[in-house]
Parts: sequence; C-alpha cells; structure tokens
Amino acid sequence: MLRDPSTKYRPFPIVDLPNRQWPSKTITRAPRWLSTDLRDGNQALIDPMDAEKKTRFFDLLVKVGLKEIEVGFPSAGATEFDFISGLIRQDRIPDDVKIQVLTQSRRDLIETSFRSLEGAQSAIVHLYNAVSPTWRRIVFGMSREEVKSIAIEGAKVLRDEAAKRPGTEWHFEYSPETFSTAEVDFSIEVCAAVMDILEPTAEHPLILNLPATVECATPNVYADQIEYFGRHIPNRETVVISLHTHNDRGTGVAAAELGLMAGADRVEGCLLGNGERTGNCDLVTVALNMYTQGVDPGLDLSDIDGVVKTVEYATNIPVHPRTPYAGDLVFTAFSGSHQDAIKKGFAAQAALNDDFWEVPYLPIDPADLGRSYEAVIRVNSQSGKGGVAWVIEQDKGLKLPKRLQADFSRHVQALADETSRELNAADIWGAFARTYLPGAGDRFVLRDYDETGTAGDRLFVGRVAIDGEERSLSGRGNGLISGVIAALADTTGPALDVVDYTEHAIGHGASAQAAAYIECRSADGQTVWGVGIDTDIATASVRAVLSAANRTRLSTTTV
Repeated sequence: MLRDPSTKYRPFPIVDLPNRQWPSKTITRAPRWLSTDLRDGNQALIDPMDAEKKTRFFDLLVKVGLKEIEVGFPSAGATEFDFISGLIRQDRIPDDVKIQVLTQSRRDLIETSFRSLEGAQSAIVHLYNAVSPTWRRIVFGMSREEVKSIAIEGAKVLRDEAAKRPGTEWHFEYSPETFSTAEVDFSIEVCAAVMDILEPTAEHPLILNLPATVECATPNVYADQIEYFGRHIPNRETVVISLHTHNDRGTGVAAAELGLMAGADRVEGCLLGNGERTGNCDLVTVALNMYTQGVDPGLDLSDIDGVVKTVEYATNIPVHPRTPYAGDLVFTAFSGSHQDAIKKGFAAQAALNDDFWEVPYLPIDPADLGRSYEAVIRVNSQSGKGGVAWVIEQDKGLKLPKRLQADFSRHVQALADETSRELNAADIWGAFARTYLPGAGDRFVLRDYDETGTAGDRLFVGRVAIDGEERSLSGRGNGLISGVIAALADTTGPALDVVDYTEHAIGHGASAQAAAYIECRSADGQTVWGVGIDTDIATASVRAVLSAANRTRLSTTTV
C-alpha cells in the first residue's frame, strides 16, 4: 500500500446541493421493489443457475411478495431466452407480477428481448447504456452526443417494437449506466432525451434507474445525486426514480436508504445481497430495516430460514452467519452481559401492557421471522449466569433464582473451559442434573415419606437411604422443610439453616411438574443450594432439602 494514496487515487467530487432536504427526511412507506436475483445476481455466479434453480428462485420471489422481477438477459443466449419464454408459456407469472428483461441499447438485442416476451400479459423492458466520462473515454471512445444518440436510438426501437405487440401491456425502464460516476447534468440530459421519444405520462410513467454501478463515494453523495436529479429532471411526475446500488464500499444498503430519503420511488437488488463483486443492495436488509421502524415493507419474510435455504441452493453461495436478520448467529448472544440484558428484556416484555417490542440487543422479534427463541442465547466460555439460566428455562422450564444462577454458572464455566467449545442445551442440562439432582453416589436418597400434624407443628417421617443403608428418619418443625432438616440433624446428616426457598410449576395441566429451590447455610458457614423436581410440590421440596444436604458433603470434600 502507498504511504500517500493521493498520488494514485482522487477523492470523489461532491454535488453542489447547499439546500439539500434528504437529511431531514424519514422513510415512511415501502418503495416499489425489483428483484434482479435472476439477472444481476445470476450473472455474478461461478456456476449460473440452470432452469430448475431459476424456476425455484422465481417461485420464492413470488411467494415473498415481489411484484416486479427481472428474470434475465434474453439476448445473452438460448438458456436465458428459453427460461423467460417458458415462464410465459407455462403460465407461471401471477397476474399482479410484472417480469422484466434487460437489454443493451442495440437494435438486434432489443428485438431479441421483445421476442422472448411474446404472449406476456405485461412486461418491463429495461434499456441501458453507459454514460460516465471514464466509459466514454476508455471503453467507447465516444463524445457526449454520440453516447446520447445510443440512448435515443434504443428508445425508438423500444417504442416501435412495443407498437408491434399491442396485446401486451408494455412498460419501459431506462438506465444511464454508471450514473454514480457520471456528471449528474449529463445523466439528466440523456434521460430527458429518452423521455422525449417514449413520452411517459403520470398514468404510464417511465422508470429511470440511477445505478451506483460501482460504489465510489459515501452514501450521502449518492443521496445528493438522487435529490439533484429529482429536482431537475423535466416532468418529474411522469417518471419513477429507481435505485440500483452496489456494495463496493460496503454501504449499498445505506445508499439505497438515503436515496429513498432523497426522493426515489423504487429499489432494485437481490435477496441477501448477492451480485457482482461485493454484491447488490440486500433487499431483505432494506425491507426489515423498515419493518423495525414500524413501516410495512410489503414483503413477507416470515420464513427467513426458508428464504436462506432457497437462496443458498440456487446460488451455491452460503449465507454468512452474520448477515443482517438472516444469518444463523444474528440473534445469538454469547457474552454474559449481553445475555443478562436479553433475559431481562424478555422478562420485561412479558410484563408489558402493550405490544411494542423493546428487548436489548434485539432490534426485531426473531419470532416475526419464524425463528425460535432457543438460539437467542448460546453458551460458551464467554457466557454468564444469565445466559445459562436462559438456556435452562427455554429447554426445561426451570426458572432459577438469581443466586442459584451464580452458583450453577461456575460449574458451566468450568465445563466450557474444559471442553473449549460451545455448550448445547444437553451439555448444560447434564451439568445441572449432575450438580443438583439425584444421582449415583448421593449420600442421601429419598425412598418414601409421610407428614402429619397441625399448622405450625408438623412431623416428617421418612425412609431415606444414607450411604446406601435404608433408614427411618423423623423430625418435627413448623413445616415440612423444617421437619426434614430436623430429621437430618438428628442423624449423621448436616445441620442446615434455610436462607431462601422458592418454587414454581413447570408446564400446565395434568402432566405439570413442580420445581423447588432451597438455599441453605451449613454449620461451618458454607452456602449450598438444593433442587427438587417432582409431580408433587411437597415431594419436590423434600428432594430439594436432600439435594442441599448432598451438596454440603461435596462442598466440604472439595474444601
């Protein structure tokens, strides 16, 4: 890399627009959408889609709700031509969907494009030619007038070919290709010349696509270009301004959003951002960004995993796990502090009296996209007590008290450090069961018990295996728990004081269980936790006391 890159690269010129209005605008309604997955996206693939994949992708686009779909470049070859004409012959195009084809401004290519659309109910023919100074000088060796004449001649062919086929409702789109690196005034001049030929009206407008063919500036510059164009194009009400951003600088989505704020009407792009070089504008991201602001994007992305599956199959390109909204990990927190905030957010959400979404770190409810909450928090060595508690609650329905969360998280942390990998729900549940629930090697194992007496004076009588030998125990207290503790103290068991006790139901109906959690302090000052689970809440509390007693021995042994 050069120490002084200014010797090789020039800064991009800004647009003289001192009274720009777009910075104070917000996006309040959805634009018209165009998917170019089957054209721009397809031509960017190492292995272009075959007819089966293109058909499957087309069906996905219709299902998602795209009403304008660029289906190919029919003059590129027989595969493209046959796919496009096949959609029409097979009657696969819904009445409310317009297919679009792309053609360079050359008579033979335009005529081929119209032939591919024979029999279509309605269609858009998209004409383009490059207009920027770099292309005029280096690629074409043409003057401004010569470049403009290419656009004019192409528009005349569009007009004439459409007139030969009155059975189809024709719509036209023109792109001053390389708009983002061209002089805006010259783009306006060329577009106005095309308008003179095609004579659009407010009822039947011309689509003017203003592409960032190569993204060469910050997105605010693109927004300035769009606003300037919209102010100066003649008869603005007769044109639809369409955006086609690329992602060379990593801001294709931002450029599209600012372009909408600057007055554009339509957005072109691909699902999940496939496209040449660094990709096209990601329609999913733009649409769901709107959704999180309370704006209906008009697209159905409620099965985001289904969208990802089809896109990956058709393009043979994996969707990155950090892709906004769609990636496997975008709703997942591993950090302990993040997990704690999310867990508290869900708890607060459940207590709200309104439907407004407000959960830290989650700008959108994963359920709106068909995702479950199970993968929102995942556990590894970076995780904290909140994350562990969330996984236990989602997997088993246990709502661990806060101090028990801290106690258990130490065991999970040790396991994560030992395995050096992410811990799944089964790993965490296994650690919990080994730590708190009955298992081989327990000193105290409940066989059976009975409870008698009056309120404030209860007698616990039970059969408990102690060190493998079944014994009868009895103890009196003001409740069942104190009776069990007294019975243990009268044998070889530990002397325990109850610090805290909580319980809750797990599930609903006849199959519901109960969980009991008890925090105790032993005679030597140790704090131990016990957990009991049973179909009967009283039995669960007895099991919790014996769990704590077993943990007292383990704690003593460890020390």
